Amino acid sequence: MAEAIPFPQDRTCPYHPPADYRAPAQQGPVHRVTLYDGHEAWLVTGHAEAQALLTDARLSSDRQRNDFPVVAPRFDQSRTRPTPLLGVDDPEHNRQRRMLIPAFGVKRIAALRPRIQLIVDGLLDDVLEKGPPSELVADFALPVPSMVICELLGVPYADHEFFESASRRLLRGRTAAEAEVGRDQLLDYLRDLIGKKERGAAEGAGEGILDQLIHGQLREGDLEREDLTWMALVLLVAGHETTANMISLGTFTLLEHPDQLAALRADPELLPGAVEELLRFLSIAEGLQRVAAEDIEVGGVTIRAGEGVMFATSTINRDDARYPDPDHLDVARSARHHVAFGFGVHQCLGQNLARVELEIALRTLFERIPDLRLAVPVAQVRHKPGDTLQGLVELPVAWGEL
Repeated sequence: MAEAIPFPQDRTCPYHPPADYRAPAQQGPVHRVTLYDGHEAWLVTGHAEAQALLTDARLSSDRQRNDFPVVAPRFDQSRTRPTPLLGVDDPEHNRQRRMLIPAFGVKRIAALRPRIQLIVDGLLDDVLEKGPPSELVADFALPVPSMVICELLGVPYADHEFFESASRRLLRGRTAAEAEVGRDQLLDYLRDLIGKKERGAAEGAGEGILDQLIHGQLREGDLEREDLTWMALVLLVAGHETTANMISLGTFTLLEHPDQLAALRADPELLPGAVEELLRFLSIAEGLQRVAAEDIEVGGVTIRAGEGVMFATSTINRDDARYPDPDHLDVARSARHHVAFGFGVHQCLGQNLARVELEIALRTLFERIPDLRLAVPVAQVRHKPGDTLQGLVELPVAWGEL
């Protein structure tokens, strides 16, 4: 077996996996890695093995377990209490998820298309009115999902600068203390908002998912107030951070693959499939984490009870046993069954919303600014470190005359 490699690692290219993840994958689908604190864990790089393990009830998502693997000091704060949806196992996970499924179902999200289109058009109106250059993360990629998730949850978008800043501390804080500050700021904000909604004193009271949960499950005693607050935190942070990264990195990747962008322009019907291909190719949610509750045989190794298991989604989605020529972006590819949204019972609840946002944002952006280009050399486009959601820090773009 190959020597354990450090995990996580930074990407050298924003849309390709770290090279060190790929080398062990040639020797087998499951490998040893070393985490920041010296603990070893298993890294899954094979597609079939990942899907098998992500549907195996012997792997736990319980982040309160002492043996649950963490990839940076700031994530130690997640051990303090159960994290709704993300950090609990069935049957509690299933109970929480059932409360939210109607709000994120295909029909409900399809009904939001006109509103999402209006949001996208309004933001691009502002971008075009201001004129080039534009920093596309701040001007477009981040506001689109922030505005959408605020409307869906019933959170005032007027507070977006606050909760986006607190989310950055939570997800990318340099220390556990910094991440705790971001988390506690968000929790205090959401506790106050929930209280206002209960009293009917909040802006837009009665219109969002939070209102439905307050006047349904909370009032009926099926949901504790603090659990609702943490659930709101998970939905708010995940609802804007993930899709913002996909919009900006997806834009950058298409600009860097002009043949694929040209194919989309020639046949717009390719776009839904192209979104799936970008999700596979970019794999922004790198390093899903689990811990073995029992011994598990997989990929020729035995994962012992209490050992951590990490999933290198970028490498899993580049498994050539599942995707021919996987390092080639192909917008005409059938990229179904990727694990960009995870797999199994914990598969991302908001995946239908993310797909629609990506489709509308990318289509409208390239329709309205057909000569969009990078405003800086590729090497100056900064991307995020490997221990958080993958994406771009900034995306400077321009259009019009050179």
